[in-house]
Amino acid sequence: LTSYHVPQGVGDIVMIQSDHTGAVDILSAELETADLLGEQRKAQPPPLAAPTMWTTEKMKEFKAKMGKEKNGRMVVKRGEVVTVRVPTHPDGKCICWEFATDDYDIGFGVYFDWTTVTSTAITVQVSESSDEEDEDEDEEIEGLSPVGDVERGSKSYLRTRYGEVMPVYRRNSHREVQAGSHEYPGEGIYLLKFDNSYSLLRNKTLFFHVYYTS
Repeated sequence: LTSYHVPQGVGDIVMIQSDHTGAVDILSAELETADLLGEQRKAQPPPLAAPTMWTTEKMKEFKAKMGKEKNGRMVVKRGEVVTVRVPTHPDGKCICWEFATDDYDIGFGVYFDWTTVTSTAITVQVSESSDEEDEDEDEEIEGLSPVGDVERGSKSYLRTRYGEVMPVYRRNSHREVQAGSHEYPGEGIYLLKFDNSYSLLRNKTLFFHVYYTS
């Protein structure tokens, strides 16, 4: 088969004729490329809007209130990452969160899992590191994008179905109540990550409240 190098433009058709048999093959590189790009675009979730963030100085009042709530207080042990999984609610349009800690700071970030919601129950997952947590969530490890650790403001290794609302940074939650909100981008599950993996010695007492608004 004789090779011909023909410059292609948009919509060009390439005809290749065999010197041996005389048969003609008609190829369109554009169509094949478009199909591949289309599949790749389908695999990528849409970008997420930035959250609204603020702080308050009413630490004592907030801790006292959350201390009385059934699930308003937890301990994030040294070297652990606690992920609070909050599904979007059919009656809600926005997720809101508030948290504070005793004595020391903690890493915090928000991600979104573009998946079908089968239950509105809020669940808590604990892992020894953000990497292990991601491995447990899904065996399909395609589309990973590694980044730095929590002390520099990190993301986890996230797959193509996960979107980043806010990367993990260490927050001064021991000085001010950290609060924020984010409008639902669609159906899915919010992953609120409390990262204490950088601490080798200290457990962190966390006071936490999450809710939705319409």
